[in-house]
Amino acid sequence: MEYRSQKIAYWYFVAALPLFVLQVFLGLYLGSSYAFTIPQEIVDVFSFATARSMHTNLLVLWMLLGFMGGAYYIVPEETQSEIYSPGLAYFQLVALLVTGVVALIGFFFGWTQGRPLLEIPRPLDLVVVVGALIFLFNIGMTMLKANRWTVIQGTLLGGLVFLALLYLFGIPFYRNEVIDWYYWWWVIHLWVEGAWELVTGAILAFILMKLTGVDRHVVEKWLYVEIGLFMFTGIAGTGHHYYWIGAPRYWLWIGGIFSALEPLPILLMVIDTMLHVKERKTQIVNPLVWTYAIGCAVFHMIGAGVWGFAHTLPQINYYTHGSQVTVSHGHLAFFGAYALLNLTTFYFAMPKLKGIEVFDDRRGKIGFWTMNVAMMIMGLTFGVAGVLQAYIERVLGMGYMTAQSYMRLWMLVTIVAGVFFLAGLLTTVTDLLTLRPAKQEA
Repeated sequence: MEYRSQKIAYWYFVAALPLFVLQVFLGLYLGSSYAFTIPQEIVDVFSFATARSMHTNLLVLWMLLGFMGGAYYIVPEETQSEIYSPGLAYFQLVALLVTGVVALIGFFFGWTQGRPLLEIPRPLDLVVVVGALIFLFNIGMTMLKANRWTVIQGTLLGGLVFLALLYLFGIPFYRNEVIDWYYWWWVIHLWVEGAWELVTGAILAFILMKLTGVDRHVVEKWLYVEIGLFMFTGIAGTGHHYYWIGAPRYWLWIGGIFSALEPLPILLMVIDTMLHVKERKTQIVNPLVWTYAIGCAVFHMIGAGVWGFAHTLPQINYYTHGSQVTVSHGHLAFFGAYALLNLTTFYFAMPKLKGIEVFDDRRGKIGFWTMNVAMMIMGLTFGVAGVLQAYIERVLGMGYMTAQSYMRLWMLVTIVAGVFFLAGLLTTVTDLLTLRPAKQEA
């Protein structure tokens, strides 16, 4: 740790980890609803819809906290100055956590807008906006005051500003349902396949540069490509969500093809760095961080690129839209692109924040491989269940419950994989919170 204000990041990371664990517990409950008959007494108190709202909103909350913590760690080193106001950073963290807790309790009692991923009620939306403005002010003032600009911090700031602006489109409630869903997709798609991609590229570029010693220009050239793809394909890629809302037909092909290209620069950035590491025979101090970075790029390409491209082509999406195939794509893409990114950031920054140069990564490796194998199995089993669902319901025209009976076995396998994933996650969280120096350093 080079700057005192980088310590802010630690508390964002610590706040994010238990939220991730809670999200996975809720996911297991959701999976159980497909594999078993949940007693009506439990469903009356804690419905599937409530659990799903909690599961998806926890996803957004813990990932945003991870991004913000990553920004508070990176910006001081990139600008070579302290964060403008550590007090505002801590206030923002408390405000977002309180908002999250109130939202979860509100979901339990039916206080919700009802739109997936944007369920939190209007008053809490305003608190989130205030928190985002505080964050942007703090980061922006740090950069302006330092007046030392790099491509990494410019890309990071651009992604964060775009992320905050897009959230505003999801706050109004439009009377026309088509218009309402149109702007809903602006938020959801252009968050995860636009603004978040820029944030991912910037954070991963910084970590690769610091971890491997690769020249700055090597990673920054791929950030220019990422920005270009975001401008020319990320925005156009929104069209693959317009299938069901009556938009012109040309959006289907534009959206389906272009959205698959967005993860490509991040994968190429990692491959390019690997070649430089091999050529220079660089000794990486903490190899687990490198493993996470590679895993993030590969899983990102598989989940968001390959799965996304195959699933969103119009001829396929006609049958699979809203099925468990969508769930398969969502789990692989979110885990690969953003969960692994956050965990990469945590493993890179937390040892330094604790004053550990080289950490013991044995537990971390177990956690990494357990989670990755389990998630890949879950992606496959969700996919098989979704193909069965699409064929039975949308080709054969049979009923919903008939399809569910054929899916049950695959959902049961998904739950087993989910339990292993939870075990890997708990191992990872324990390891991060109790990091130990490697034996040779001790």
